[in-house]
Amino acid sequence: MNEQAFSTLEYGALRELLRRGAQTEMGRRRVDALVPFDDLEELRRALSALSECIELRRRGASWYFAELADPRDALSLLRIEGATLEPLTILELGRLCEQAQNARAVIMAERETAPILWQMVESLPRELNSLAARISNKILPSGELDDRASPELGRLRAEINRLRSQITHHLESLMRRSESAIQDELVTLRNDRFVIPVKADHRGRVKGVAHGFSSSGATAFIEPLETIESNNELQSLRETEEREIARILYALSEELRRELPALERAALAVTELDFLGAKAAFQRRFECCVPLINESGVLELVEARHPLLEENLRAQGRSVVPVSFSLDAERPVMVISGANAGGKTVVLKTAGLSALIALSGLPVPARRASVPFYSSVLADIGDHQSLAANLSTFTSHVANIARMMEICRPPALVLLDEVGTGTDPEEGSALGVAVVDHFRRACGAHVLATTHYSGLKMYAANEDAVQNASVEFDEKTLQPTYRLLVGVAGSSSGIEIARRFGFPEEIVEEARERVSSSALDAAEYLKRIKRESEEAEALRRALEEEREAVAEKYAALDVEAARRERERQAAFERELLEAIDEFEKRSRELSSKIEDRVERARVEREAQRRAAELKREAARAAAAATPAAGQQRGVRVVRDGQVLESNTRAGEGVRTVKAPSRPIRKGDQVRLKSFGSIGIVDKVTGDEAEVRVKSLRMREKLENLELVESEPEPQPASRGARLKVSKGTEVSLRAPDDDPETEINLIGRTTDEAVDATDKFLDEAYMHSMSRVRIIHGHGTGALRRAIADFLRGHPHVERFSQAPPDQGGAGATVVELKQ
Repeated sequence: MNEQAFSTLEYGALRELLRRGAQTEMGRRRVDALVPFDDLEELRRALSALSECIELRRRGASWYFAELADPRDALSLLRIEGATLEPLTILELGRLCEQAQNARAVIMAERETAPILWQMVESLPRELNSLAARISNKILPSGELDDRASPELGRLRAEINRLRSQITHHLESLMRRSESAIQDELVTLRNDRFVIPVKADHRGRVKGVAHGFSSSGATAFIEPLETIESNNELQSLRETEEREIARILYALSEELRRELPALERAALAVTELDFLGAKAAFQRRFECCVPLINESGVLELVEARHPLLEENLRAQGRSVVPVSFSLDAERPVMVISGANAGGKTVVLKTAGLSALIALSGLPVPARRASVPFYSSVLADIGDHQSLAANLSTFTSHVANIARMMEICRPPALVLLDEVGTGTDPEEGSALGVAVVDHFRRACGAHVLATTHYSGLKMYAANEDAVQNASVEFDEKTLQPTYRLLVGVAGSSSGIEIARRFGFPEEIVEEARERVSSSALDAAEYLKRIKRESEEAEALRRALEEEREAVAEKYAALDVEAARRERERQAAFERELLEAIDEFEKRSRELSSKIEDRVERARVEREAQRRAAELKREAARAAAAATPAAGQQRGVRVVRDGQVLESNTRAGEGVRTVKAPSRPIRKGDQVRLKSFGSIGIVDKVTGDEAEVRVKSLRMREKLENLELVESEPEPQPASRGARLKVSKGTEVSLRAPDDDPETEINLIGRTTDEAVDATDKFLDEAYMHSMSRVRIIHGHGTGALRRAIADFLRGHPHVERFSQAPPDQGGAGATVVELKQ
């Protein structure tokens, strides 16, 4: 990459912007070393790692590095055999280990979705955690060694404290005895020895060694003879303490030296993770996208923004106008024209810096970005004139472009600002066309060039591989809008801009008169094209708004349809519940008419169980109901081919029809008017009849009975009971088997499943008047046998139960006798 392009495109300022997101000096140093990648696979790996980091942070998984010093000097010392680190340096390395392991733990939890990040930290050994713990246990945050750093250090410090206290108490007692000779009753230190302040003219009263005088000379600091030995002992203890501290620090330094490779990996991991964190912070701040690096030669930027410009405008409370365009193999050149100060140079710098950002593995401030893997990014932007180098505006441009031609290597991005400017317009225009065409043909480069020359605009209009573009200028307000209009050349509007900046009107008019008619015609033509383009854009926007309005309307209709469906479903469920309630009510009324007490108890028990099954089946039917359920006409309960309950409305078919009127006789099929149930007359006595409804018998007045006869169904009736709630929905209830089983095998079931199955089995057996059944539960752990026994003790149908005889299963089965 060309260093001059870095300077022109303000790559250094980009680094400074990125530096703000780094938390450590290591991360900031890594940002300072940032340059575009020269290996495509490494670049794609860096962008993949960035995508993983952004995704982890979006999900709340992130790492933080606080109070981490640069470990380079400490690691260099560890490479010197026998060198001992200072306590604070050791503490900093311990903090490095701890925070590197914390980051490793965060990434390990997400390693399936962040494989590249996991590779960065996977090799960090777990021993760093215990090493960091040992360091924090021995060294306090202030850098002082903890008393518990070693047993010897704890003993020495306890002895020092004891001796210090002893010396202090002795000196305080001495001062009280010699109160008149004491200047202040305050024990102090001189030359690391405890002394007392004695008045200079009374120092002969206190025998000892003088360790100096106060600045005024009125106080002498005397170490009494009585404490000299204790002070000597204290000094000896302090020296021993220093030796123990040095030993501990050397031992910790040796531990760190043994883990030097792991510490270097930890430092590298923290550096890279902090660098990634700075990239992610940049992405959040500027709402960036992760760019796609392609090999198809397509440069596409959608709503791209210059980050430095955006940062400055934010400080002023303004927003940047985004830029969108694309260059490809078929149309690799764009010539941008338009008004001065309209944003042409901003487009060049935005494109160039966005390409460098993408090639550096950073997120691009854009909604979408696809960038080729450029070998060269070259720029000639701004005025490089120099009196010292004897370069004018034109010659500085020519010299820079000549250098760019020498070093251009495909694939390349070439940015030319006001190409050919600074000389005769006709020659400059011709030179500009030649330069742009050279970079296109000879270098195969993507070229973005700005111009005011009509020759370059005509070149773009006539060449299929070149596209025109312009920066928008509002003719009404005489202000630029900074929008890039692709496909339309722009007028320079120099005279109008001069008027906006305060040129006298007579000068403006004179200048307008001096412009040739052909130039005026060309400018007017460009304005007309611009107006037509704006009208087309306005029409496109209107159509887009209309499309969105239609989409919103259909969305509202979907919402309304969903609301109506919910209401219909709720109404359907209400009707189901009403039908079930009615079924339970009629079942109770039916059972109350049964005279036999035992039979009534059986019927009530059966009715309760059937009602529970009916509710479960109805709930499932409600959940699976189709819109046809909203058209239900009635509810009908059918059991073994006989209508037990009917709520049929007009127009719905039935299974029976009214028979011709005649006296009711034994064997007739009748409908109970009060219940709607169908039964068979077993006996007629006076004005009453005994009616059998399946296995139920009841007495009913003849006037409440109606003769009926069966009508064939399209399909044969199946065993079971069905709750019909619509034309297409039936809830089936299983009727008791005609030949019930006399035993049940529970082996392999859980206790809950076994108890539930046993309850149903006993109900069936009781309904069929069976007196004895067998329950097979196996031996196993005995849990199933105990659960069944506990259940049988309180069951209303069970008279008694016992272990089965040896020939019937023994302890693996239970024989139950039922009540009769």
